[in-house]
Amino acid sequence: MLLESKIALVTAGASGMGRAAAQLFAREGAHVVVVDVNDAATKETVAGIEAVGGSAAAEVVDVRDLASLKALADKVQIQHGKLHVLYNNVGIPGAGGLDLTAEEWDTGIEINARASFFLSGYLTEALKAGGRDGGASIIFTSSTSGLIGSPYSPMYSFTKGGIVALVRSMALAFATEGIRVNAVAPGSVETPGLPAFFRIDDPEEIERRKQAFFATIPMSRAAQPEEIASVVLFLASPMSSYITGVTIPVDGGVTAR
Repeated sequence: MLLESKIALVTAGASGMGRAAAQLFAREGAHVVVVDVNDAATKETVAGIEAVGGSAAAEVVDVRDLASLKALADKVQIQHGKLHVLYNNVGIPGAGGLDLTAEEWDTGIEINARASFFLSGYLTEALKAGGRDGGASIIFTSSTSGLIGSPYSPMYSFTKGGIVALVRSMALAFATEGIRVNAVAPGSVETPGLPAFFRIDDPEEIERRKQAFFATIPMSRAAQPEEIASVVLFLASPMSSYITGVTIPVDGGVTAR
């Protein structure tokens, strides 16, 4: 029970890595606020957690709406008075290439960077209270594309690389507040969102490209969401009590080259 009696919040928590982390946090004793834009999937995730004895609450929020994020933070403060774990997981592949529209640029920035930055700020007082109550942890989902770059998705690399710098800066800002700030940098992960990275609609061609890409990974496979969630749990828990300001690749060896 690494997170017994702790309050945790997970964005994009209704599927993939977010759902896996929310489920794992709950199994380890946390009350988990599951945040997602998908109403049905959010409620399904919470119901699944509660069905096995866990504690969770569903919050349907469009993270592009800063007023909604502020209302979410205020609700956490009012209901709990503190927050011990903030997992800023939300993100999208976004448009590929360099020939983006202004709308595509704005959407990538708003979801991959702005949302997590502002939500962390809105939750500062709750996180400080969590820091005084045994310690708090902010975790971001970056990407290997934020560490080594991607010729296909410069926008994605730009936003995910920015998270690496943000983590370092926030870690220094919060170092004396009992709040640690770190990130995970997954490579390919078998989630419902993975096909979107290929930006095509043909299922057979998507599968062919997936397998071809997986063959370039030193471990010759994609990660499962639970493998990312286990590292997130490590960063959320007292096991990583002296780790802050780092980004941990969880990539099957991609960044070891």
